[in-house]
Amino acid sequence: MKQRTLATAVAVAMLGTGAAQAAGIEFWYGNTGKPEEAIQAACAAFNKSQDKDKVTCVGQGSYEVAMQKAIAAFRAGNAPALLQVFDAGTLDIMLSDAAIPLSEALPDVKWDDYISGAKSYYQASDGRLFSQPYNASTLVFYTNKTLLEKAGVAKTPQTWEEVVDAARKLKASGVACPYGTNAEPWIIFEQFAARHGEPIATKNNGYGGLDAEYVFNKGLIAKHMQDLKAWRDEGLVRLDVDTKAGKFVSAFTSGECAMMEGSSGSYTTALAGLGGRYELTVSLAPMYAGHERHNTLVGGGSIWLMKGHSDEENAASKAFLDFLRQPVQQLALTEATGYVPVTQSALDSVRASGKQDQPAFKAAALGIESLNEPATPASRGIRLGFYTQFRAGWTEEVQKAFNGEQTMQQALDNAKTRGDELLKRFAATYSGAKLP
Repeated sequence: MKQRTLATAVAVAMLGTGAAQAAGIEFWYGNTGKPEEAIQAACAAFNKSQDKDKVTCVGQGSYEVAMQKAIAAFRAGNAPALLQVFDAGTLDIMLSDAAIPLSEALPDVKWDDYISGAKSYYQASDGRLFSQPYNASTLVFYTNKTLLEKAGVAKTPQTWEEVVDAARKLKASGVACPYGTNAEPWIIFEQFAARHGEPIATKNNGYGGLDAEYVFNKGLIAKHMQDLKAWRDEGLVRLDVDTKAGKFVSAFTSGECAMMEGSSGSYTTALAGLGGRYELTVSLAPMYAGHERHNTLVGGGSIWLMKGHSDEENAASKAFLDFLRQPVQQLALTEATGYVPVTQSALDSVRASGKQDQPAFKAAALGIESLNEPATPASRGIRLGFYTQFRAGWTEEVQKAFNGEQTMQQALDNAKTRGDELLKRFAATYSGAKLP
């Protein structure tokens, strides 16, 4: 271990020396579709911009597969130089000993340029930034203004009480799907908890230690989940399986559903799908009346510098990260995908270019506003072990409740029990480890 630590220190020290020679590196990512096309375009642009280094960008099909394969490759001594990790995998990669904290490896970078809502998820308690925010998104609220107005709803709903009132009017006017959702945790659970300032777990959602316990089965989170079940039973909410399109985003973009919460990155897809037949509005996600709004969580992924590479490869990795950080590259990613720019320099560039009112940047600006709402310890992020497995178990229990196989309260209690078992197993796996 001491030898590896020494080797890592030497590699880190060499990153900024300029003495490294040309190198070829691999960047593994998990995106598909439009984001993958944008990533490949960025890789091609980097390789074309200079002839010193070459990056090969390799898609792994999903975030989960990319992380699992990269950690296995690291243990076998052949990890990629750079790895995209999704938000929920942050703690796993932090404690894997497979990556170098970027603010230590690249001390010359102005990390304060990153908007707080994009970087706080990837920071240690002492402020060190472990990875470079890349494809960032958050939750916003989409409405089909045309359908709402036909139903007699003149104002975009801002509270859940207004959403339900609008949904009842939409249903009465003949809209079969007033509100659509996939009922997955990122949308209806995690983002809801963050903006309402409600903790998912003790220890500030895990930031305070590995001995956290889940607490989402009571309070406002439990109320909201029970409300969603009741609203679905009333015909106001439809899940993926309830829609003709089979997916809630597709159901919204076809005009089948009139309202949805979705990623800020879905804006261009929604706008193109509605195709001028309907007027689209996008706003901050709904709140329960009487509750103060806090920041939503950043979604998407960040890029990690993997250990075990030569000075030349580390220098090439730094060059590629520098390239991706350029405002022009961030804006290209936003225009292609709807992901939000992640640095103040990029935001200033948008304003200077006069593009802030263009469709591609409208939802991005709203997403940044949502990310930068006042924060609390409960809205900083989620740093809980085996969180991807927890998400799967939570979804399984909640789906049983929606299907009538158990009450929603039973579902949440069961999900807590399963989640706490995962947290205990994670703590045992990393016994003696100190959270960054």
